[in-house]
Amino acid sequence: MNKTPDHSEPVSPALCQLVLVSLRKIIQSIDLHSRFLVKQYGLTGPQLVVLQEIAKAGEAPIGKIAKACSLSQATVTGVLERLEKRRLVARQRSDMDRRQVLVKTTEAGDRLLKDAPPPMQEHFVEHFNQLQDWEQAMILSALQRLVAMMDAGRLQAAPFLTTGPIDEPGETTTGGDRTEKGSQGRLPSIPSGSRQSAVGPNKRIKHG
Repeated sequence: MNKTPDHSEPVSPALCQLVLVSLRKIIQSIDLHSRFLVKQYGLTGPQLVVLQEIAKAGEAPIGKIAKACSLSQATVTGVLERLEKRRLVARQRSDMDRRQVLVKTTEAGDRLLKDAPPPMQEHFVEHFNQLQDWEQAMILSALQRLVAMMDAGRLQAAPFLTTGPIDEPGETTTGGDRTEKGSQGRLPSIPSGSRQSAVGPNKRIKHG
C-alpha cells in the first residue's frame, strides 16, 4: 500500500536558509545598483528610464512618456520636475498645437545618457527572454506565490528594479558614499546564471 506523503512535515532548515539567502541577494543587488546610480549620476532608476524614453522619442507629451514607462502621468510629472531642476530636460509648446506641452532632453541630459549604464531591468529582461516558455512560467508562478506568502499582493508596484519610491529624488554625485561595504563604488554585475533548469519538464508552454 502506497504511503500518502505527509505535507505537514517541516521543511529542512537548510533549504529555507537557501531560499532566504537567494532573496537577500536579489534585494542587495537591486539596492547596490540603485545606490550606484545615485552616487555616480545623481539619478534614480525610474528617472533614468524616463530620461531614456524622452531621448528615444526626441520630444513627446507627458502622457506618451508615462505610457512608455508604465507609470501614471502624475508620477512622471514629479520625475520630470526633478529632471528639469537639473536641466536634463526642457518643456516647450508644440508648434502644431500650442495647447500641448512637449518634453525633450537637453544637451546635458544627452551627455549623461551616453555615460550612464542601462537600467537594471534591461539586463533581467534580456536574460529572461532567453529562457524557454515553461521556465518563464515557473519563475512567474514561484514569484507570485512568494508575493502571496509575504502578504504583499495588495502593494502597488511599477515594473522597475529599484529601491525606494518611484518619484524619490536623486542625489548629487558629490554626496556621501552610500555604497554598501564591499562594492567599492562599482556597478554590481548581474550574472546570467545557468541556462539549465533543475526542475520542470522539458516541454514548452503555449501562451494563448
